[in-house]
Amino acid sequence: MQSPTFPIDDLLPQIHASLAVHPRLVLEAPPGAGKTTQVPPALLDAPWLQGRRIVMLEPRRVATRAAATFMAAQRGEQPGATVGYRIRFENKVSNATRIEVVTEGILTRMIQDDPTLEGVGALLFDEFHERHLAADLGLALALDVQASVRDDLRIVVMSATLDGERLATFLDAPRLSSAGRSYPVSIAHFPARRDEKLEQQTRRAVEHALASHPGDVLVFLPGQREIARAQAALAAAADVDVDVDVLQLHGELPVEQQARVLQPDPDGRRRVVLATNVAESSVTLPGVRVVIDAGLAREPRYDPNSGFARLDVVAIAQASADQRAGRAGRVAEGWTYRLWPQSQRLEPQRRPEIAQVELAGLALELAAWGDANLRFVDAPPPGALAAARELLQRLGALDGSAPDDGRITALGRRMLALGTHPRLAAMLLAPSDVGERALACDLAALVEARDPLRQGGDALAARWQALAAFRAGRAPVDATRSALAAIDQAAKQWRRRLRIDAAPPGSVPAHALGDLLLHAFPDRIARQHPTDAQRYQLANGRSARLFDDSALYGEPWLVINELRDDPRDARVLRAAPLDEARLQREFRQRFVSEDRVLWDAATRGISAVRERRYDRIVLESRPLAKPDPARYADALLDAVRQLGLDALPWSESLSQWRARVRSLRAWLPELAHGDAALPDLSDAALLATLEQWLKPALAGKTRLDALGEDALSEALKAPLAWAARQQVDALAPTRITVPSGMERRIAYGFDDPAGSANAPVLAVKLQELFGLADTPRIANGRVPLTLHLLSPGGKPLQITGDLRGFWDRTYPEVRKEMKGRYPKHPWPDDPWSATATHRAKPRGT
Repeated sequence: MQSPTFPIDDLLPQIHASLAVHPRLVLEAPPGAGKTTQVPPALLDAPWLQGRRIVMLEPRRVATRAAATFMAAQRGEQPGATVGYRIRFENKVSNATRIEVVTEGILTRMIQDDPTLEGVGALLFDEFHERHLAADLGLALALDVQASVRDDLRIVVMSATLDGERLATFLDAPRLSSAGRSYPVSIAHFPARRDEKLEQQTRRAVEHALASHPGDVLVFLPGQREIARAQAALAAAADVDVDVDVLQLHGELPVEQQARVLQPDPDGRRRVVLATNVAESSVTLPGVRVVIDAGLAREPRYDPNSGFARLDVVAIAQASADQRAGRAGRVAEGWTYRLWPQSQRLEPQRRPEIAQVELAGLALELAAWGDANLRFVDAPPPGALAAARELLQRLGALDGSAPDDGRITALGRRMLALGTHPRLAAMLLAPSDVGERALACDLAALVEARDPLRQGGDALAARWQALAAFRAGRAPVDATRSALAAIDQAAKQWRRRLRIDAAPPGSVPAHALGDLLLHAFPDRIARQHPTDAQRYQLANGRSARLFDDSALYGEPWLVINELRDDPRDARVLRAAPLDEARLQREFRQRFVSEDRVLWDAATRGISAVRERRYDRIVLESRPLAKPDPARYADALLDAVRQLGLDALPWSESLSQWRARVRSLRAWLPELAHGDAALPDLSDAALLATLEQWLKPALAGKTRLDALGEDALSEALKAPLAWAARQQVDALAPTRITVPSGMERRIAYGFDDPAGSANAPVLAVKLQELFGLADTPRIANGRVPLTLHLLSPGGKPLQITGDLRGFWDRTYPEVRKEMKGRYPKHPWPDDPWSATATHRAKPRGT
C-alpha cells in the first residue's frame, strides 16, 4: 500500500528534532492531519528509541483497531506484526510488534504491572482533548515513571482541540502545531418542528442533504439507541434513494462492519453513516461532504442511582461542534447542518471526566501505585476521592489503616487486575463455587449493560430470567433480543477471562442473585423496616422505598443495585433478595452488638440503648438501664452537630465577642499566627473542633440546656492566651468614647456563617459628634466605623463612613429638616466648632 501524503508530514522533522532534545512534547493537529497514523511509524528509527516499542493510547476500540490496521497496511502487513493493538478481550500483538495501539485501561495496566516500562521508549496519548479519566491517570503515571526511573522515556500528548498552551506549561514541554486538510464548510441550523422527535428531524435533514448536496452524509447521534431509531426512520422514508447505503458506526459493531464503514462503497453508491462521537476525531471516513450534527453525545457522569459512572446524553462542547463540522470539509467544500437552535449556546470546552465521574477505580489505582500525590492536569475532587476510598474499604480493597488513603489489600490487587469497576471485580472474585462464579459473570454483564426489558420493573431477577430464556431459544416478548445477545456475549467474555469452564445455570433459587450482588453493593444491603413493609433501611444509614407495584414486596432483605434519590424518599429502581444466613456467613464481622448513648431529637434529651446492628441497620434495640455517664458528652456533641451552633446558649455579649475575634482575623490576617494568635471561630471551624473546646464543658450533663451561658463563654474563650484576650479588647473594643464624653457601643457582625466581616457599626446621636472631623477607626486604625447618625429621638438620619463629608455636604439639609422637629436640641450652623452634647439645650436658650 502506497502511503498518501498528510499535512503532518511537513512537521515530522520538527517532531524528530524536538524529541531528540526534550522528553516531552505537545502536538496539536486537527482531524485529518495524520497525527494518529503517521507520527508513530516516523519515530521507529529515532536514535533515542533504541529499538524499543512505541505505545499509543487511543480512547476508543474502533479507533484503536482502525489506527493499527491502517499503519499495518501501509507496511503491507496485518495487525500483529510490526504494528499491533490491544483492547479489552482482544489482543493482536506479537514479539515482532514495535508499535502497539492500546485502549486507555490497557495502558494503565501496563504501567502498573511494569513501572519501569521495560522495552517501551515512547508513550503517545492520542485525542487527549477528550479528557477521559483513564487518559488523565495514564499521563500522571507516565510522568511519575519519567521523573523517578525513566528520564529517557518520551511522552507525546496529541490532540485536535485543547488548550495547548496550558498543557505545554503543565508538562514543561515544547508545543508544535500542524495545519489540517480542510475546505470551506457552510454551517446552517436545521431546527426541529413542534413536538418532533430526534429521529424524524434527522430523517428530514438527511433527505434535504441528499437532495441538495453531493457526496456522503455523516450523521452524529448520541448512541446506539438513537442510531437504530434514525435508521428505522430512514428505511421507512419514501424520499431516500434505494441506491443510498445507510450504515452504522459505533464501538459495539463487529470488526467486519466497522471495516466496511471506513472504506468507500465498492459499487460507488452514496452513503449515509449514522455515527456516535467515535467519528468526531478518532477515525477518518472517506467521501463525506455533509455533516448532520444532533449536538449530543453520551458521556460518563456519576450516577448516584447506581453508584457507577453512567453514559448520559448531554450537549456537546463548542470545540466538539467545530470538530464535527470540519469533517464535512476534508475532501472538498462541505456543508454542516446543526439540529439545535442557533440561539443555543454551548460550553467552550469539554469538562474532564475526572471532575464528574465516580472515582473508585482511580482511588484503587492510586493505592496500588503507592503514591496518591501524582501530577494530574486537573486534580481529582477531594470529596469524590474520599467517598471512593470509603467504598473500597467496604469492598475489602483497602485496609482502612489511614483515613485519607489506606493500603491496598491482596484482594484489592486481584480486583485491579480484572480491569472493571471495583464493585463488579469484588463480586466476580467472591464465589468459590464454579456455578456461582459463572452466575457472577452473568450479573457483571447485566449490571454493566442497558436494560434488556422494555417494561422495566424493579426485579433484577426478571433480567436474568430473560437472559436464561434467550439462551434456551425462547426470549421473552418484552425483551430486546439485541440487548440480550450483547449481555450473553459479555458474560462469555467474563467466563473466558476468569477461566470458568462451567456453563451458566439455567435456573437459580430466588436469593442467588442477591447472595452474589451483596459483594458488589455492601453499602446497599437493605432490611425491611419493622413497621413499614415498603420501606428499607440501608447499610450506609439511608432508607429507601419500594414502588407500589414492586415485584420485591415482602422480601425481608434486599441488595439494591440501582437507587433513585428523591427529596422525600429514595426509591428502589433495581434490587434482588438475599439470604440473611448467607449474609451472616459472608460478613460476620459487620454484625455487632453495642451499648449506645444517643441524642433523641424528639425529646431533646439523651436515650441509652443496647443495639444489635448489621453495619448501620438496626436489627434490635432495647433500653439500657445503666449507661456509662462518660458517654453522655459525646451524645450531646452529636446534638450540636445535628441542631447547629444556635442550639447553644449564646448571650449577646458572647456573640459579639465571637464576632470581634472573627472580624480581627479578617481585618488583620497576621493575628491568625504567633503566640497570641486568634483562633478560627467560624461555624465550620467550631463544629469541626467540638471535641476540643465544648466537650469538657458538657462533662456530667445529661441535657443540652444544662449548659449555661457562663460555661459556654469560658469554653469558647479557654483556648485564648491572656495576651490574645487583651489584644481583642484593645483592637476591637466593645465601646468607644465620643466627643460628648459618653461611651457608645460598637456592634460587630457577619452577613452569614461563612461570610466576610461586616463593617463595625457605631450608632450615636448626631449632636454627640459635633467638632469631630474624621470617622473613628479601630484595629490599629485600619478599619473605619460605619456611623449610624441618629436624631434626638433615636431614629436614623444618615449612615456614613465619611463623617467629614457628612458635615460638609449633608448636614445643612439635615439641619434644615430637623431643626423644626427637634427645637429643644442644638442645630448649630457650624458643627465644627459646636460643643458636642447628649442633652437638650438648657431651658431658655
